[in-house]
Amino acid sequence: MAYAQQVNPAFTYLGQKPPTVQPKIFAPEIISKKGEYEFGSVFNKDATQFFYGVQLGGRTVICYSELKGNTWTTPITILSNPKYGFNDPFLSPDEQRLYFISQKALDGSGAKEDHDIWYVERQGNSWSEPINAGPNINSPSEEYYISFTKEGTMYFSSNKNQNHFDIYTSESKNGEFQEAIKLGPSINTTSYEADVFVDPNEKYVIFCATRSEGLGRGDLYISFKNPDGSWTKSINMGTTINTEGHELCPFVSKDGKYFFYTSNQDIYWVSTEVIEELRGK
Repeated sequence: MAYAQQVNPAFTYLGQKPPTVQPKIFAPEIISKKGEYEFGSVFNKDATQFFYGVQLGGRTVICYSELKGNTWTTPITILSNPKYGFNDPFLSPDEQRLYFISQKALDGSGAKEDHDIWYVERQGNSWSEPINAGPNINSPSEEYYISFTKEGTMYFSSNKNQNHFDIYTSESKNGEFQEAIKLGPSINTTSYEADVFVDPNEKYVIFCATRSEGLGRGDLYISFKNPDGSWTKSINMGTTINTEGHELCPFVSKDGKYFFYTSNQDIYWVSTEVIEELRGK
C-alpha cells in the first residue's frame, strides 16, 4: 500500500486505544462481537491490514479489514466455503502469502479431510486459489496454527503418529519446507500443545497447552530461548492472561508492542510488558 509509510499511528490497530498490562477486549462489537467466536488473528507489519478467523453459521471463515485513508473498512469475508472451514490466518514474513488451516479436500471438492495447513498468494488486490503446504508439513493427521521466524521457519502443531498434539518446526530452503522436527521436552509433553506463536527472532514461543496445573480448559504458556539455543522449561503465563475458560491463538504485533490472543470466544490484547515480566521466572 502506497500510504503505509505515512499512516498516522492513531489510525493503526483499527484506531483502538492501546492496552496497558491489563488485557482488554480488542475492538468490541467491531471485531469481537457478542454471540460470535473469534479465533486466530494477525496484522500486517504496518498494522493497517487485519485478518482473523470467526465462526459464522456453524462454520469458520476468515475475515479482513484494512485502513483506507483514515478509515477502517467494515470487515468482509475473504475465505469461505459452504463445505469447508478456514481458520487461524497468518502472514508469511514477506506478507505475500496468507497461511491458514482448513479441512479442504486436496481435490478441492471431496468430503472434509483432516485439518491441513494451506496458503493463498497475493495477486494484486486479490488472492490465488488455496495451495496445500505440502507433505513435509501436512500428514494424514491434524495440523494446526502457523507462525514464522523472520527467516521463514514455520512453527505449527500436529498430532501425527500419536494421540496428542505437539509443536513442530520446518525450515524453508529455496522456497521449499523441509522435513518437520518436533521440539523437545522443555515445550512438548504427553499432554496437548498447540496454537504456537514464535517471536520472529526466535527469542520465545507462546502456545496453548492443557496441563494438570492449568487454570482452565486451555492455558497459554511461554518458553524463552537460551543463549545456547535450547529452550527454557515452559511456564504458565498466569492469571493476568489465563482464566477458567480457554485461552488460545497467540500473536504478537510486528512492532513488538502488543500481545493478542483469544479468550472465552473474544480477541483480547495487552501490552507485551507482560511477556518481559515472565522472563527469568
